[in-house]
Amino acid sequence: MTYADHSRDPCPWVILNEFGAAFAMGTVGGSIWYGIKGARNSPRGERFIGAISSMKARAPVTGGNLGVFGGLLSTFDCAAKCWRQKEDAWNGIISGFMTGGCLGARGGPKSGLGSAIACGILLGIFEGVGVVVSRVLSEGNRPQMAPLPASMTPQQPPSSSIPGLQ
Repeated sequence: MTYADHSRDPCPWVILNEFGAAFAMGTVGGSIWYGIKGARNSPRGERFIGAISSMKARAPVTGGNLGVFGGLLSTFDCAAKCWRQKEDAWNGIISGFMTGGCLGARGGPKSGLGSAIACGILLGIFEGVGVVVSRVLSEGNRPQMAPLPASMTPQQPPSSSIPGLQ
């Protein structure tokens, strides 16, 4: 059985969107981080210039690194969906494992395997949290219990038996 989700964009567009979103988040986060770091490490009176200088130097690098991670993760996720013909949590775990392995491969096979395992575990935790959250939020979709028969409904006490209400 072939499964096609027509509500989503095709994979090349998803990969570009994920890369762009990850780049933007990395750049914004890097700007905040390096802005604070540059201001703290600058002498008094030049903190603003130090913050701007640090942001201009390092925030695009952080954005680029996070963009590469997001692009690879999305590429491997699309490849896993195509290969397995399913869309489930295992695709995220597989794509995390493959992304970690690719990014850690420059350090050698041992480093690549360690990075692959660590990234696979991290994505496994993310997917597990996502499953738990979706189950908790879908509480309203569970079937409701049938109402109790009239003979079993709780009775209200007479108003005279409640102290202070006369």
